[in-house]
Amino acid sequence: MLKVVHRHGPCSPLPPGQKPDYAELLNQDQARVNWLHRRISTGSNQNSIRSSLAANIAASSGGSIGTGNYVVNVGFGTPTKEFTVIFDTGSDLTWIQCLPCRTSSSCYPQQQQLFDPSQSSTYSNISCNSPKCSQLDSYSCSASKCRYEVQYGDQSQSEGFFSSDTLTLTPSDVLPNFLFGCGDQSNGLFGKAAGLLGLGRQPVSLVSQSSSKYGGVFSYCLPSTSSSPGYLKLGGGAPSNVQFTPMRASSSQPSFYFLDLVAINVGGKQLPISPTVFSNAGTLLDSGTVITRLPPSAYAALRSRFRQLMTMYKMAPPVAILDTCYDFTGNDTVSVPTVALVFGSGATLNVDFTGILYVFSVSQACLAFASNGDANDVGIIGNVQQKRFDVVYDITNRRIGFGANGCS
Repeated sequence: MLKVVHRHGPCSPLPPGQKPDYAELLNQDQARVNWLHRRISTGSNQNSIRSSLAANIAASSGGSIGTGNYVVNVGFGTPTKEFTVIFDTGSDLTWIQCLPCRTSSSCYPQQQQLFDPSQSSTYSNISCNSPKCSQLDSYSCSASKCRYEVQYGDQSQSEGFFSSDTLTLTPSDVLPNFLFGCGDQSNGLFGKAAGLLGLGRQPVSLVSQSSSKYGGVFSYCLPSTSSSPGYLKLGGGAPSNVQFTPMRASSSQPSFYFLDLVAINVGGKQLPISPTVFSNAGTLLDSGTVITRLPPSAYAALRSRFRQLMTMYKMAPPVAILDTCYDFTGNDTVSVPTVALVFGSGATLNVDFTGILYVFSVSQACLAFASNGDANDVGIIGNVQQKRFDVVYDITNRRIGFGANGCS
């Protein structure tokens, strides 16, 4: 099991630095959402989970290094060198920054020293004529060596040599000949992380490459505060309280994790939203998006009901994409209506308090949901609403599960 922490939090293994402006973080989040919408629009019988093998990795908030996402520590090479990487269910390729950078400014500053492939006895480049090279979404050739290219929604990007080396998840969980990107030109909003761990469904993802060992199952719990630990786990069984909903697939976007959102309850009552509002747009579960995005009419119903139940509190100015904010100055206690997301087959995610309000300060706490710009844009369940839940991805049995109180 890998330990999960937020990359801005005090538990982050990365050095403390200036925290990013919250509005900037939300704008970055919107850029990712726009990218997901573009990708999707242009492309457009259950058994128990095997529990014999599992790799548990501590995971944590990435707040201390400038992102709203979460990080884990893993090792690359022989002898192994530890690196802090962001994990992302919305992308496939794992990559880290490597020596030598193409120019003096080609690699962004990170906490650990850059990976030096010449110092690893198990490192090798992938040939350009290897079938493995063609598994990449975008690649090129340099001196018969395969080069990867990835670009993300906020215009961050990484490119370098497609490579193979030993990946160490924990001292007892080692994956030899792991395919990853050895980046020599990367820039963007990665904070001071060394790179990214891809948890999508395509062949180059960590989940796919380790499926023979861990059975095509992974799970995580995102901690509710930046000082609390969570986890990322490959393989293993699901807690008994996990409720499952069918995992949906898209032929045009086979990497993403879709599911059926069918209703939203606020204050214990179901909102008057037609299920077709959700089914027409579709819904995506994503660890790399911060704020949940809903179809416009669904968000309007949520906002209206939430505001009705919060009239006793003074409203505050909006922040970026968040338009329903409150000033709790002078309140000893605050009562917030419950919010529940109901999925197909009855699985219900009773959102944790920390997933209902995005708290900038006592004088500005905002409803942590936002509206899509178009009714046809896919809905996205972001990581704020996933906090404290065991979130289980059982790819083999095509189902996704949620279990309350998975971490603190």
